[in-house]
Amino acid sequence: MLGCRGGYLRLRMNYQLIPKELRPIAEKVEAQQRISEADALSLYQANDLNALGMIANVVRERKNNNYATYIHNRYINYSNICVLSCQFCAFAAKKRDAHAFEYAIDEIVRAVGDALQLGVTEVHMVGGLHPSLKRDWYLELLRTLRALDPHLHIKAFTAIEARHLAQRIFRMPIRDTLETLREAGLGSITGGGATIFDPAVRDQICRGKETVSEWLDVHRTWHSMGGRSTCTMLYGHIETLAQRADHLRHLRELQDETGGFTGFVPFAFEPSQSHGILAQIKRASAFEQLRNLAVSRIYLDNIDHLTAYWVSLGLPLAQVSLSYGVDDLHGTILEEKIFHMAGATTPQQQTVAALEHAIREAGREPVQRDSHYRHLNGAVQTGGPNESELACA
Repeated sequence: MLGCRGGYLRLRMNYQLIPKELRPIAEKVEAQQRISEADALSLYQANDLNALGMIANVVRERKNNNYATYIHNRYINYSNICVLSCQFCAFAAKKRDAHAFEYAIDEIVRAVGDALQLGVTEVHMVGGLHPSLKRDWYLELLRTLRALDPHLHIKAFTAIEARHLAQRIFRMPIRDTLETLREAGLGSITGGGATIFDPAVRDQICRGKETVSEWLDVHRTWHSMGGRSTCTMLYGHIETLAQRADHLRHLRELQDETGGFTGFVPFAFEPSQSHGILAQIKRASAFEQLRNLAVSRIYLDNIDHLTAYWVSLGLPLAQVSLSYGVDDLHGTILEEKIFHMAGATTPQQQTVAALEHAIREAGREPVQRDSHYRHLNGAVQTGGPNESELACA
């Protein structure tokens, strides 16, 4: 259905297919009005998945037309040795642990060089909070990777890694540390480590990790320097629906302030290797994962892109999520350790052909993107309302 207001076409929904309790929220979305945190909680409590997808799809179409993107990238986890012992993490290790690993710079450079021959445009690099790697190691790694190809985008380090480097390794303020890393070749920082922002949750599953204000401050600082980053949520463990909505609120507020987030990447907790308080957690269902994506798309009205992390969802469900607000299927990745060490059974990589096939089957137009979600192969993204009709049956 189609309406016209103020000289442009306005997307409309079939309200007969939306439950009465959700119609006021749908009307806000249709009118491009911001929904509240209470609205987000109502959406989280809703069981009509198709209605949620319909509402989220209006936001997706308005922001991204019919395009769905992917990035050709290479993951590098340079080490899992970490000074922390987060209860939810099966990746981190102490130096004495059998599953501990640490790659040398030449090993990393060789892996990235091989990936460049395959056409990757980004290396995505994170690791544990290593207790003994030196400042010069990190700077040499960045400089050597940049020397491989000046056009390669180096996306590296979570907010807590940045704080670790600033406080324990570089012994400099956050801003100075980030500037030094950028001069050496850092292109953007990653969104990892956000988990769930609620302090009570963090105290139970990642005590000692940075606080919500500390995570936000690293991204705020990077954005103030002109940098861009993604943001994340790890859900499906001990958090409540209200705590998920609160997490989204923090992200939306920082985006209002800085505009520096390029995309949101939520992923479900992988419980198969968990212990302690998390030992009895069941993995989030497909229904729950699609609902979380749809609610995120509807609430985060100031973040343009929503990524389905196929490593967590699996590619078939990630494909379905393109009808629930998602406009990006992440990347080829080539190797992933964090989720697979936690027990994920998804593939370690996807081909460009597989991602494009999944996108086309879902009725979207595949487009390769860069690290800032900009289209690389000629497609034009308007960023505004569609000039063509959208029928929401």
